[in-house]
Amino acid sequence: MATLGHIARESSDITRLAKFYKEVFGFEEIESPDFGDLKVIWLNLPGAFAMHIIQRNPSTNLPEGPYSATSAVRDPSHLPKGHHICFSVCNFDSFLRSLKEKGIETFQKSLPDGKVKQVFFFDPDGNGLEVASRSAS
Repeated sequence: MATLGHIARESSDITRLAKFYKEVFGFEEIESPDFGDLKVIWLNLPGAFAMHIIQRNPSTNLPEGPYSATSAVRDPSHLPKGHHICFSVCNFDSFLRSLKEKGIETFQKSLPDGKVKQVFFFDPDGNGLEVASRSAS
């Protein structure tokens, strides 16, 4: 059976992006290897998975984040039908309040049966995020 090991995000400002994921989701910074010229910050979400934030290298010609696209769409209401990573939390209402306190623009909806609440928003580089409610186990 496969499990999620890590997600990698490329950024022109790895410190800013790492701070966002630490403050919003509770990631913890962990030791990362010394890759020489390649600057990285490794984060871990205890009990879940790791995130590797990698300094963008323009010479690789990889596409940049959505905000740098020629027709960037910054409206989170488009995210349910687009690329995004989903986290789930037991304390959805509290999490939603923390996003509002941070001034993060959001779009809220629920699954058709109404049992799962969802909030969609962007990280500082324009990557789509969803947080869904889940019941405590």
